[in-house]
Amino acid sequence: MSRAVAVAAVVGAAVLVGGSLGSLDRPHETAGGTESNVETVTASIDVHVAGWVVSPGVVRVASDSIVADVIEAAGGLRPGALVDLINLAAPIRSGDQIVVPGPDAMAGSSEGGLLALNRASANDLEGLPGVGPVLAERIVAYREQNGPFTEVEDLLQVGGIGEAKLASIRDLVRVP
Repeated sequence: MSRAVAVAAVVGAAVLVGGSLGSLDRPHETAGGTESNVETVTASIDVHVAGWVVSPGVVRVASDSIVADVIEAAGGLRPGALVDLINLAAPIRSGDQIVVPGPDAMAGSSEGGLLALNRASANDLEGLPGVGPVLAERIVAYREQNGPFTEVEDLLQVGGIGEAKLASIRDLVRVP
């Protein structure tokens, strides 16, 4: 093989290898369009975690996280956390606040840990699943206007409580 042919072969090989190496940093064409080699970065969100977690405060989690992920990011649950009162699978959004109730969440309770509807404050009622500040105030206002609840089903008379909501809290409350 002549020297010119050998040089041409080495240069050709170098061009092929260089071209292949250079293409590693560029998008590849695929049947569906351009495919990027850049790893997709998941967007993150900030969520405030309070209550019975190891490290309450603002945590940063992936935007597709659920309540359980937020609790984990806050160091996990403290002993005594009433995790059955929250939905661990609920999706979250940036700016949400997750409050993990502890033993004091049922301050209006007695008899088997059930919340006494006729003695519970609005704050106590917020410890129930799906009961936020507005609904808790409605329950207290209804009780003040109409007298004490005589049965748990009386909650259906409170605006914002339907059969599904009642079913989720029925076993957590009691009357008188």
